[in-house]
Amino acid sequence: MASEQKRILLLASGSGSLAQAIFDSSLMNQCEVVGLVSDKQSMALDRARSAGVKDYFLPMRENRSTWDSEIYALTESLTPDLVVSVGFMRILSPEYVNRFKVMNTHPALLPAFPGAHAVRDALAAGLSETGTSVHWVDAGVDTGPVIAQRAVAITPGESEETLHERIKIVERDLIVETLTAWLQEDDGAR
Repeated sequence: MASEQKRILLLASGSGSLAQAIFDSSLMNQCEVVGLVSDKQSMALDRARSAGVKDYFLPMRENRSTWDSEIYALTESLTPDLVVSVGFMRILSPEYVNRFKVMNTHPALLPAFPGAHAVRDALAAGLSETGTSVHWVDAGVDTGPVIAQRAVAITPGESEETLHERIKIVERDLIVETLTAWLQEDDGAR
């Protein structure tokens, strides 16, 4: 008997290049991407539509707890086995991350440089390398256990924009590899 495909929900706020890496990969044959949620009218929504993935626009509300309830209810209705934050620039509530298994990508070698300005912070520190991490999300900001990391060299005089673009290239491969490994590990556990 064939095993049922795992259900994955993507969260994205921006260009959707990480989501596109997933859409373009063999993951689309190995799991069911049940949707992509964005808090902004973003390219990520367009990429989801183009890939035949249901898109959900859920703008931030003036009352944050209203939005927290909305994203919780939407996620619960989609019954994902895994939620993957791919460039989603919102902190999820403790209730959300305690209920759902959430994986996140981050443009730094955690625990170094958590938060929204990781690339800028790495440059300001004068390091010769930074990188990208995939980690489990907990109630903190980029504090959950690291699953995988890959280093990226920093070129002297490099701008934040060029470094971030180079990190994104590595990050795209790393999220696809990490999700593939998660699916294989999870399948082997059954």
